[in-house]
Amino acid sequence: MTGQEKIYDMRGLTEEQVKLAQKKFGKNQLTPEKKESFFLKILEVLKEPMFLLLIVASIIYFILGEPKDGIIMLVFVTGVISIDVIQEWKTDKTLKSLKNLSAPHITVIRNSEEKLIHSENLVPKDLMIIAEGVKIPADGQVIKASDLCIDESSLTGEAEGVWKIIFDDENNDYWKKDYCYAGTLVTQGSGIILVDKIGAETEYGKIGMNVIAAPDDPTPLQKQTGKLIKICAGIAALFCALVSGITFLNLIDHILKDRIIESILSGITLAMAMIPEEFPVILTVFLSMGAWRLAKKKSLVRKLPSVETLGAISVLCVDKTGTITINKMTVVDTFSFGEEIRMCEVIGMACETDPYDPMEKAILSYCENKNISKKYLFEGELLAEYSFTNELKMMGHVWERKEGIIIAVKGAPERIIKLCNLSEKEIIKVEEEIYKMSSVGLRVIAVGEMKVNNKEEVPDTLEKCNLELVGLVGLEDPPRRDIKDDIQRCINAGIRVVMITGDNGVTASSIAKQVGIPHSSNIITGDDLNKMNDEELMKKVKEVSIFSRVIPEHKMRIVKAFKNNGDIVAMTGDGVNDAPALKYADIGIAMGKRGSEVSKEAADLILLDDNFSTIVDTVKDGRRIYINIRKAVGYVFTIHIPIALASLLAPILGISASMLFLLPVHVVLLELIIDPTCSIVLERQPAEHDIMNRKPRDAKENILTSHILMKSIIQGLVIFVASFGAYYLCLQNTVDQGKTARTMGLAIIMISNIILVHVNSSETELAYNSFKNTIKDPVMWAITGGTIIGLFIIIYTPISGFLNLASLNVKQLLIVSGIAIISVMWYEFVKIIKSYRDRKS
Repeated sequence: MTGQEKIYDMRGLTEEQVKLAQKKFGKNQLTPEKKESFFLKILEVLKEPMFLLLIVASIIYFILGEPKDGIIMLVFVTGVISIDVIQEWKTDKTLKSLKNLSAPHITVIRNSEEKLIHSENLVPKDLMIIAEGVKIPADGQVIKASDLCIDESSLTGEAEGVWKIIFDDENNDYWKKDYCYAGTLVTQGSGIILVDKIGAETEYGKIGMNVIAAPDDPTPLQKQTGKLIKICAGIAALFCALVSGITFLNLIDHILKDRIIESILSGITLAMAMIPEEFPVILTVFLSMGAWRLAKKKSLVRKLPSVETLGAISVLCVDKTGTITINKMTVVDTFSFGEEIRMCEVIGMACETDPYDPMEKAILSYCENKNISKKYLFEGELLAEYSFTNELKMMGHVWERKEGIIIAVKGAPERIIKLCNLSEKEIIKVEEEIYKMSSVGLRVIAVGEMKVNNKEEVPDTLEKCNLELVGLVGLEDPPRRDIKDDIQRCINAGIRVVMITGDNGVTASSIAKQVGIPHSSNIITGDDLNKMNDEELMKKVKEVSIFSRVIPEHKMRIVKAFKNNGDIVAMTGDGVNDAPALKYADIGIAMGKRGSEVSKEAADLILLDDNFSTIVDTVKDGRRIYINIRKAVGYVFTIHIPIALASLLAPILGISASMLFLLPVHVVLLELIIDPTCSIVLERQPAEHDIMNRKPRDAKENILTSHILMKSIIQGLVIFVASFGAYYLCLQNTVDQGKTARTMGLAIIMISNIILVHVNSSETELAYNSFKNTIKDPVMWAITGGTIIGLFIIIYTPISGFLNLASLNVKQLLIVSGIAIISVMWYEFVKIIKSYRDRKS
C-alpha cells in the first residue's frame, strides 16, 4: 500500500460555498434535534404525588368555602412548580452545554487552510482530513491515502480492517475500497476524503433513521431513591387514612360535611409531610451541577451516572506515555553497529513522511540536527509499507533510491533482533546496551535494514525479512512535573495506581520508581499474560503494579481481573486500542487533546487538558458530590420528621382543626424552604479537608446507611420535640391564641433548618468551619438571608393573617431562636466527643 494522489483542487471550499451548501443540505445530523414542550415539562412535574396532593387540598378549601386559603395554596403550588421547572430547565441547559463541549470535531481544508470544525458543520465537497483514531462523520471519496486502514464492522459486520486505496474501478461490491463511510473508525494511517454525503443520506444515516432509541435505564442511585419514595408514599397513605379517621371521630360537634372535609385535610397534610419528593431534585441537580463544575475544571463528564461512581474508585490504571510522562520525546542516546550517520538515515527512512507520532517527530528532529534533511531521507520512491501492528511491534518502508532498493525497519528490540543474523556474542552486547538505556527510563527502538536487488525480491511481510541490525536509539519522555505529588495523593486516598504500557518493562519500572508508584520492581509482560489464565491473573494483580508490552486484549483482561477482585477501576487511554478497556472499566477516562474520537466515545470522562492532576482533582470532586448527596438525603429525612410527626400527633391529641400546628399551606411553605436548601446549598458545600485521606467508599453501600438514618431520626426527633413542644405549651397556656403557638413552632423549624445545613455539612468539622468556608459565597447568603427575611415577612406583614399566623414579640422571638439553636447545635458536642475518641485511639 503506497501513498497515492490524484489531482484535485486541494484548496477546499470557500466560506461562501460552505454557506450555500449548508442552506441546501442542512446540518450533518442523523436526526434533527427535538425541542421539548414547556407545557409538557409542567405536566411531568404535576404527576408527582406531592403536587397532586397540593391541588386536591386547594380544591377542598374551595369546597369548604375558604377561597382565600384555596388561592394561597394555588399560589404556593405555582411557586413550588416554578422552582422544579426552573431547576430542570437549568439542568437541561447545563447538559446541552456539556454535550456541545463533547461534540465530535473534524479537521477540514477550507480556503487552503486546515480548520477544526464541529462535524455537524460538514457539507458535501468538503475536504476532510482523517487520521488514526478518528470516527468518520460523513461518507466520501478517498482522494489521498497513506497506510489508511478502516474498521467498517459497525456497518458491514466484518471485523477485519479495510485498507483504503484511491482507485477501485475493478470492485463491483457495494462497499468500496476507495470510499469511506460515516460511523466507521480509522485504525491506522491517514488520508484526505472528499465529502459526498452527510446526515441521513449517509449509509450510517439510513440505518439510524430506522433505529428507535432505547430508553435510559435508571442508575442504582436513582433506583434506591425511587424505592425510598415509594416506601414513604406507602407509609404516608396508611397514616393519611389513620389520621383522617381519628380526626373524623374527634370532630363530633361538627356537621357531617365539615367533618369529612377537615378530616381529609388533616390526612393530606400528613401525607404531604411524609413524602420526600426532593430526592429526584437532589439527584438531578447534584449530578448535573457536579458535571458542570468538573467541566470548568477541564474534566468533561459524558455520562452523568459516572459522577456517582467517581468517589468509589480504588484502582487507577494509567498509560505511561502522555499520562505519567509529558508525551514529548527526545533522542538522548544511541548505539550503532558501524557508522552512526548510517543508522540515522535508516531510522529516518523507517518513519512516516508526515508523522503525527511524537516518537517519529523526535527521530526526524534528531536527523535534522545531524544535518540529514527530510528532503534527503524521502527523495526516493516509496515502493511499499509494512504497517505497524500491536502483534508485530515493528514497521518498515521500502524505498527505491539511487544506491538501490532499501528496506528500513524500526521497532521493539526483541522483535527486530529475531530478524537479524547475530552471533551469541553480538546478542549479549546488544542486550547489555538495551538494559543500560532502559534502566534509566529511556524507550529503546532497534533499527534494521535489508538491501535487495529488485522489486521482486521485496518480501511480502516483515517476518520474512533478513535484516542487518544497524543500531539502537534511546528516547526520553520525562515524567510530568507534579506527577509524583499527584500519585502520592492517590496513595493517601487509598487509590492504587497501576501502569499499563506497551513499552519495555525495564523502562516502565524505571519511570515508576521515579514517580513513586509502589511495587515498581514487580513487572508482568504481555508474554507473561498470555501464559496465565484468568484466575492466576486475579491473584497476580493484587501485588503487581507494572504491566509492559501489552496489547488491547491484555488491557481488557487486566481491568477485568481487578473488577473480579471487587475493585472499582478507572482506566485512562487515548488510542483506538484503548477503547475496549475504557468501555469495560467502571470509569473510562479519555484524553481530550491527543485522544482519538473512538476512545472519547468509549469513555465516561474526557480530560480536556490531558493532565494527571485533573484526574486526582476529579476523584476529589466526585467524592465531594457523593458525600453531599448523602448529606442532602439525610437532611431531607431529618427535616421531614418534625413536619410529619407534628401532622400526625396533633389530631391524635384531639386538637381542633383550626388550632392544628401545621395546615397544608404551612407544609407547602416549608417545602419552598427545603427544596432550595437541599438542592442548592448542600450541593455547593466544599470538600472536607480530609476527604482525600479516606479510603474509597464501598460502591455496594446504600445511599441511606443505617448510620445516616439513625442520625437523621435522632436529629429530627429533637427538632420535633423543640418545635411541637413550644407550640403545645403555648397552646395550653393561651388556648385562644392558637395562631401564636403555630407561629412559634413554625419559626423554630425554619430557623433550625438554616443551622442544620451547617451542622450537617461535616461529620468531623464544626459548624463554625462550614460557615467560615462559605462566608464569601453569595448563594449561601441569599438562601440564609432569604429564609430569615421570609420568616419576618410571614410574621410581621399582613401576609400573616392569610397564613393563620401571628406576630411574635421580642421575648417570644428570642425564645424561639434559642430553642432552635439548641435543638440543632447539640450535635456539635457529639462531633467533639467523637473527635476526641479518634485522637485518643
